[in-house]
Order: sequence, then C-alpha cells, then structure tokens
Amino acid sequence: MSKQAPKSRSVPTKVPGIYKTDSVRDVAESLNITNLPDVVSSALASDVEYRICQVVEEAARFMRHAKRTTLTTADIDQALRVLNIEPLYGHFPYNPPTFRRALPFPQMASAGPVYFIEDEEIEFDRALREEKVTLPKGVSWTAHWLAVEGVQPLIPENPPALPRDIEPDSAAAKQAAPSNVPGSIFPLTPPSASDRPSPLQTAKQQPQQHIAVKQVLSRELQLYYTRLTSSLLPPTSDFAKRTAALASLRHDAGLSPLLPYLVRWVGQGVVDALRSGSQSENDGRVLEVLLDVIGALLDNQTLGVEPYLHQLLPSILSILLHAALPPSHAAHLRTKAAQILSHLLTHYSTTYPGLSSRIVKTLIVGLIGEDKSRSTREGAIRGLMGIGKEAVRQGLVKHQGAKVIGDECMPGESSPLVELVVDGFKMIHPPSGQPTPLNTDSGADATVIEDLRSHLGTFFAERVISDASWARGILSDDTPTA
Repeated sequence: MSKQAPKSRSVPTKVPGIYKTDSVRDVAESLNITNLPDVVSSALASDVEYRICQVVEEAARFMRHAKRTTLTTADIDQALRVLNIEPLYGHFPYNPPTFRRALPFPQMASAGPVYFIEDEEIEFDRALREEKVTLPKGVSWTAHWLAVEGVQPLIPENPPALPRDIEPDSAAAKQAAPSNVPGSIFPLTPPSASDRPSPLQTAKQQPQQHIAVKQVLSRELQLYYTRLTSSLLPPTSDFAKRTAALASLRHDAGLSPLLPYLVRWVGQGVVDALRSGSQSENDGRVLEVLLDVIGALLDNQTLGVEPYLHQLLPSILSILLHAALPPSHAAHLRTKAAQILSHLLTHYSTTYPGLSSRIVKTLIVGLIGEDKSRSTREGAIRGLMGIGKEAVRQGLVKHQGAKVIGDECMPGESSPLVELVVDGFKMIHPPSGQPTPLNTDSGADATVIEDLRSHLGTFFAERVISDASWARGILSDDTPTA
C-alpha cells in the first residue's frame, strides 16, 4: 500500500487590525529608529491594539456601573488606575474637548479627513489680573475626644452645647439657696433624688443633647457623706468618731457611688490647706486627716480606685513636696505621704506600668531643681525612699541629687536633710561593721574617690570615704568594684 501524502497546512491569513503598522513606523521614526522590520511593527501594532481594547473594556465597566451610555475621560482614568497605569492628565469629564476638522490636503487626498483639538489661547495679562483661587484642603481624618467622663469637651470638632430650658421657679429656688462659704474645704452637696426633673422638664429637654450625666444619690448616702466629712476634720476633737469614720472608709463595701465626691473633697481640702500658707496647727491636723482618708480609700479592696488615681496623686505629691508645711507636722506629713505613695505603687504599678517611672521623674525634678527649697528636697528624698532603693540611687547618685544638696550645705553641717541623705546611702548599701577607709595612694581607691566626688560631691564624699565597702556599694552601678 502506498502511503497517503501528508495534508498541507493552510497558512492563516493575517487580518489587518485597527492600529496600522504605519503608525508604529511613524512613532519609531520620531524616536530616530529607522529601518524597523515589518515583523516587529506588526507585533507592536497588534499589542497596542490589544492594550487599547483592554482599557476600553475596563472603562466601559465603569460607564455601565454609573448607568451612563456615554464614555467619558473619567472612565478612562479609572480604567488606567485599575490596570496600574498612570492616568492621563489634562482631560476633564466636565470640560469635554472640542475636535475641529482640518482643511483637506490636496497633495494627499487618500489621507482622509483629519481632526484636531483646538488649543485655547490664554492672555498672560488677563491671567495675572484674575483673582487666584486657593485649592481646598484635601479630605483627611483625625481623632478627637467625643466625651470625657460623660462631659463633652468644647472643641471645634464637637457640636456646640445647646442652652438648657430652665423654668423660672427652679431658677429662683437655685438663686435663693445659700452658696458655700469661700475658702471652705467642703465641696458641693451631692445631688439627691428630690432633684430629679419633672416630667414636663424631661419632655422639654429630651430633644436636646445631654452634655453631662448627673449621678443621683439616695438620701441615706447624702446623710452618710455629711456626717462622715463633719466627723473627720477639725475642729471636731472626738477621736472615737474619727477612728470609726476611717474604719468605715477602709472596710465598707457600699461606698462606690460616693467615691468621686470623696476624692474631690480630699483634693479641695489639700488645696485650701496649702493655699493659705499660714502654717497653723489646724492646717497640719487637716492634712494628716486627709492623708488618712486617702490611705483608707486605697486600703478598701471593694472600691475601684484606679480611675481616680490621677486625682489622688496630686494631693499626695503636693503634701510631699510643698515648701511651707506646718513645722510641727512637716516631718510626719512627709513620712506618711511617702508611705501612702509606696502603698499606691505596690498595688497599682502592675496595672499602670509607666506610673512608677513618671512619679520618680517628678520627685527627681523636685530634688535637683535649681530654685527648690530644702523642704522640697527633703520631701523628694522621702518619696524616693518610699519607692525603693533603685529610685534612691537614681535620685542621689545617678542624677547627682546628693551633690546638689551638698553644694548648699555649710562645711561640717549636721541637719535633718543631711542625715536623710545619709539614710538614703544606707538604704542603697548598708555600711560595713568594720569600716576600712579608702587609700589615696592606691590607684583603684583613688579612682573610687574621684567618682565619689563627681557623683556625690565633696561634702558627702568625705562622709563615705572612711568606709571603702560602703563607698563601692553606693557606686556599684556606676563603677566596677575593685
């Protein structure tokens, strides 16, 4: 049998596309590329035609989604962005270009009609005389406080507060009510259940925006608050009532509604007692009672004191760092404030990790500040000693608080502040039982002596040089032990 002759494959005829190869050659010649092969120009023409069809199809999708039947330049820009191609600038959908037909060319009758976009001629004098239009700010977003503890802050981002409708009877009653005595440490009486608005007032104020949430206390809690505050502060001299009131604050579990009022009462009392500057015995007793109240509130495990720490800390630090405390109560007040501060950090430093470092920075500022008094420096040292020995090391050694105090002391001075600094050194490292002085002839001891004078100053370095082990223990984080 004879084998059948193989069938010859028919060569597909190339269908000319919309984009002509002559256009590709014209572009190539404009780029100084001559003698472009026909195969390359044909491939480039087909690729350009494919890209144009792809862009038009994407633009047609945007047109259909916009429920339009006319393709605009905005659709082309969106299609180019979707295809990750930089859009064409200068074409706007609200200002469509106007095409004009050019005059026919007798020399090239086969070229067909030619259309072009007429450029608008702009006179520079007219453009300079016209008012310049500033571009609006772009769309952006920012964060702001909508409300802080139920109160809307008055900032431009929030809507303005609407005026409340007040009935004449209630306004007259509020004006007739006696106000607090100026300078009194008692705050306003907490609101009672009888202060609730009438149904008519509620209907009037319902469409308005409520700026603050008013907490209503029962009559029993108001009576408890009044008797508690009156039995704590002088001139009350009944020690049994005061002890019972503090025990109630320390153990009772139903005082959560009264906590914000008690915190405010303590803060106002501290401010009024320190503002007068009289340094009287009564002010000293008031501050002692207020510190006892803060300690009792911190001891009560049933109260959520965490949201009010930022209001309690200023009262504690004010008593600790104030320069003009009553002389007979100054040491006791600062010691008690330091103990309460230590108790607060022990219980809440894990909840607020940055609380301890912030308080240490505040105390160091009070210790090494230029215009700080000796009383303020003493309070800062007591506060650092209440926090711990590392805080004392940072204040006295690392930040050279001992050197600052020593520069203000007279040679051979022995004052409570000097003894307190020495107690701080003993807290950092206890002195040895059999002290051995540093030898100035030894190279290692001479280096320790130089570091003592640079960190502690000459005044306190002379007190530590007599004990080599103690001196090296104080500088253990700053110099290596020999």
